[in-house]
Amino acid sequence: MDRNQVIGFSLLAGLLVAYLLYNQHDQKVYQEQKQAKHTADSLADLKAHPLVKADTTKAVAANAPVAADDSATVALRKTQPASYYGEAQTLKLENKKLSLSFSTRGAHPVAAEIKNYKTYNQKPLYLFNGAGNQLSLVLPIDNNKSTADLYFTPVTRDEPNGDKSIDFTADLGAGKKVDIIYTLPADDYMMRCNIVLTGISASSLPLNWSTFGLHTEKDMANERMTTQVYYHNKNNENDYFTARNEEKIIPDDATSVWLGFRKQYFSTVLINEDGFSKMNVKFQSKQEDTNIVAQNLAVFQLPFKPGNNAQSASLKWYIGPNDYHTLQSYNVGANNLGLEDMVPLGYGIMAFVKYINKFALIPIFYFLSGLVGNYAIVIILMTIFIRLILSFFTYKSFLSSAKMRVMKPELDALRAKIGDDQQKFSMEQMKLYRSVGVNPLGGCLPMLFQLPILLSMYYMFPSFIEFRQQHFLWCHDLSTYDSVLNFGFNIPFYGDHLSLFTLLMTATSLFLALYNRNMTPQDPNNPMMRYMPFIFPVILMGVFNKMAAALTFYYTFSNIMSIAQQFVIQKYFIDEKSIHAQLQENKNKPATPSKWSQRLEEMQKLQAERAKTPPRINKK
Repeated sequence: MDRNQVIGFSLLAGLLVAYLLYNQHDQKVYQEQKQAKHTADSLADLKAHPLVKADTTKAVAANAPVAADDSATVALRKTQPASYYGEAQTLKLENKKLSLSFSTRGAHPVAAEIKNYKTYNQKPLYLFNGAGNQLSLVLPIDNNKSTADLYFTPVTRDEPNGDKSIDFTADLGAGKKVDIIYTLPADDYMMRCNIVLTGISASSLPLNWSTFGLHTEKDMANERMTTQVYYHNKNNENDYFTARNEEKIIPDDATSVWLGFRKQYFSTVLINEDGFSKMNVKFQSKQEDTNIVAQNLAVFQLPFKPGNNAQSASLKWYIGPNDYHTLQSYNVGANNLGLEDMVPLGYGIMAFVKYINKFALIPIFYFLSGLVGNYAIVIILMTIFIRLILSFFTYKSFLSSAKMRVMKPELDALRAKIGDDQQKFSMEQMKLYRSVGVNPLGGCLPMLFQLPILLSMYYMFPSFIEFRQQHFLWCHDLSTYDSVLNFGFNIPFYGDHLSLFTLLMTATSLFLALYNRNMTPQDPNNPMMRYMPFIFPVILMGVFNKMAAALTFYYTFSNIMSIAQQFVIQKYFIDEKSIHAQLQENKNKPATPSKWSQRLEEMQKLQAERAKTPPRINKK
């Protein structure tokens, strides 16, 4: 790299490093604050939210044994509907992808096993499991009775097309009835939920949804950091917020179509194509529980469609992996749900790389993965393919460096003639470059085309579930860091383990910097520039030590490809003698300076004139 390349790349890399370090520091501070406030915030939320602390007084009384002489209790039961009392039973609804457990008390799923996946410890993967997971309506009867406190009678059905369903019915007496019907397709992650109210008049009712997300990955801290709530409104606008002990109220003027509780690689999404309103979402991070990542608490206003003595609402419920291709498949026709936006491909100041991923890298990835089953080989093929596409810009960069290199003797003579006047030297240097047709930024600009690709991979690879639990060499899971040595203690700015791919990435980056330094003339007036390419790989080593092995392997192989590509181009495609002869020939041709060169020269002249002008002294 020449001086301009190093300056340009250093500024861009500096911005990237600053962003990564700031984000890492911000997350660390947030985790500490969250831990300190957890107990007080959780108690406050438990008291404030009806889902967190449900009124179970009646349920306890209902399940308590009735004494023979307790005539008051017997009389009370006779006056209340049969659905107010009972014994909770568990039923299962299964297909090829899911195994869902339902409770007859509340008629909602209490456990969800995703069949084709395992936890990091190779146990059955449950997205949620336990009585605290609820989906319940607040009915306008008996002082806002919740369906979570009702005992339903189930009827299971096997449909001719392979779908399976459970019809939960709660008879409330006096012609009032609640039916909650769940239908699970034979081979899908999307379940249908139909709610029918008979004899109950209401245009909309509060719907409570509670989910405890379970720990399924290697790194709990990273799993909590990547747990988020996404929502999508009817204006096709998406937004999200990261898990923390806080409350989020969605504006009424932007009716939400779906709300998703997204963990690192798995999500549960509640969808109403007619839209929810008055959405209130709360998050509780369960720091003291090593099995629960976070709890999502949501209260919607669910609209009902009127009918003959019955009102109904139709929901869809996605329970499955954050697979980009699977989530995108639910965009049918004009019904663009946009569930694939839960796979983070670039956000914040790096939001522009999302479009590079969507329209370039992801199609390439799926094309190659359709040919090769090993995803490490897919990374290698993607690297080679991208390098071949960018080879023209790489050649232009090396050609510009070669031109600067053959001009070094003339620049040395010019420096010896001018002396220590750096400003005058810069002006004469620009004149010399213009006379021979050399663009000093010619080596820097081609490098800029590679930076967006590197940033796109930084977001894409850690987010793609395809790398989860994929083995390669010593790495057992490409979706997380490849720890070959655990220290047993934490090293500041580095971590408590050694990632071998990160170490190889750093080593190849340093070798590439050394190779470039030997092939690029150095500026004797700025010795610090000689060491800049060696500083950034060391800084990035601490940042990437916790990153997914798929990402660090990509950067490692990309560095190896850069070294090989640079060697081939400089040995077989660049002839410095011919370049020098061409530059000398250009001196005899009339120079046509570019507007940028003219403006730069004018700025240099202006600076030189200002330097000669003595400072103005204020006379008192």
